[in-house]
Amino acid sequence: MVLSVILLCTLVSSLLGGLYVLGVFRRRRPGEPPLDKGTIPWLGYLLELKKDSPEFLRRMQRKHGDVFTVLMGGCYFTFVMDPFCFGSIVKESRSKLDFRTNAIQLVMRVFGYKPTEATHNIVHAASIKHLMGDGLTVLIQATMESFRKLLLFNLSSGEKGAWQEENLFHYCYNIVFRAGYLALYGTEPLRGAGSKEKAEEQDRLHSNQLFQEFRKYDRLFPHLAFALLPPKDKREAERLKRHFWNVLSVKKIWQKDNISGWISDQDQLLAENGVPEYMRSRFMFMLLWASQGNTGPTAFWLLLYLLKHPEALKAVRDEVDKVLRESGQEVKAGSPAVTITRDMLNQTPLLDSALEETLRLVAAPMLARAVLEDTPLRTSTGTEFTLRKGDRVAVFPHISVQMNPEIHEEPHKFKYDRFVNPDGTRKEFYRNGKKLKFVSMPWGAGVSICPGRFFASAEMKLFVFLMLSHFDLELVNEEEEIPGMDTSRWGVGTLQPAHDVRFRYRPRF
Repeated sequence: MVLSVILLCTLVSSLLGGLYVLGVFRRRRPGEPPLDKGTIPWLGYLLELKKDSPEFLRRMQRKHGDVFTVLMGGCYFTFVMDPFCFGSIVKESRSKLDFRTNAIQLVMRVFGYKPTEATHNIVHAASIKHLMGDGLTVLIQATMESFRKLLLFNLSSGEKGAWQEENLFHYCYNIVFRAGYLALYGTEPLRGAGSKEKAEEQDRLHSNQLFQEFRKYDRLFPHLAFALLPPKDKREAERLKRHFWNVLSVKKIWQKDNISGWISDQDQLLAENGVPEYMRSRFMFMLLWASQGNTGPTAFWLLLYLLKHPEALKAVRDEVDKVLRESGQEVKAGSPAVTITRDMLNQTPLLDSALEETLRLVAAPMLARAVLEDTPLRTSTGTEFTLRKGDRVAVFPHISVQMNPEIHEEPHKFKYDRFVNPDGTRKEFYRNGKKLKFVSMPWGAGVSICPGRFFASAEMKLFVFLMLSHFDLELVNEEEEIPGMDTSRWGVGTLQPAHDVRFRYRPRF
């Protein structure tokens, strides 16, 4: 009899626990945002969000208003669509809203790296030293050398005026990824190759092989990030992770020449903090994706938008040519390869605006915080909600600000000069007569803002600067529509095209 009672109590406890996990008992408390659990226990709206995030969030906003809580994969997410609330969310103390909880889980799942308490501080300190200020100047010079090695080395080898045809997305992603990789992780040692020419050829070969494997992993990344990979793809993702842990092992990296200070400093500091070698190699894989996973796709969109808008292409190219002339350099047959410096990149307000406009259209990260204690949130209309401890609070700037017609007129159109005034100063934006601080958030915001944003911007601008100054460019089919977006990438970074686009290029002189 006692055993039967114990078994019955265990069964009831298990059943109640399961129902709790599935979200059956969740109820909206007074002062909390509207609650919508969907019709599928535990899963809630996760699949709808993944399928079409913009449409799902707009539908929820129409139904519930600017703040609402939904169930997704066993977690409750409160989405905040009011852009005037963003500042209070990103500035709130870590004791209340913590971005690291989500980041730690994601990094472990997709890169196999288990962050230590010191990891964030190490990345932050190294990024300030090497991705900003004088350190950024050095890194831009190294990236310029990489582009010269990959993009400009055979300019004089082809027949004058001969067109070459490529897939634009693959071309941009390939070149930008490889240039960034070589600038950050180092180059083939001369002592091993025997000559500078052979070392550079090895760099071209090795970086291209690495890119091919990176693209395989990149295609799996969105579903891996949301833990939605089927078994076959999950096995492939694990194989690729092991491949990168090996290729990017700290032993192999330290055999390279010209390793960036950003890479070397972080590895040394991790070692000093007791992080084992195998885990530091996984950290190197994380840095590769973080630094190069979005720059190539963004460069593709920027070039494509310019090619589809002749007035924008002419304006930006004229600006690039002007900066080049004022530097005392000239692109012409038989002349030495030009060198683009950080100072030159700082003299391109139209290119800056075109890049920011591109990011407004294609950058779609979801910024989430773990709610560590009940936290008040006041909207711009004066309504106050309570964010519940244990939930997540999230903003999706792509919908709330970047594609908001109340902030950006004709938001679906590419306007290369949207962010710049005629005198070169930055434009200000308003909603309902009130000035907005956040009008585009491709890099995140607050304490979790991307520490490499200045290097990433410089890398993309440098690539486009070189392409416009050295090559004639055109689409193979000028009537071809701009491709749609790959919807699997909503919430994880820069969107990628549903299909590639053919283009051709040839030396301008």
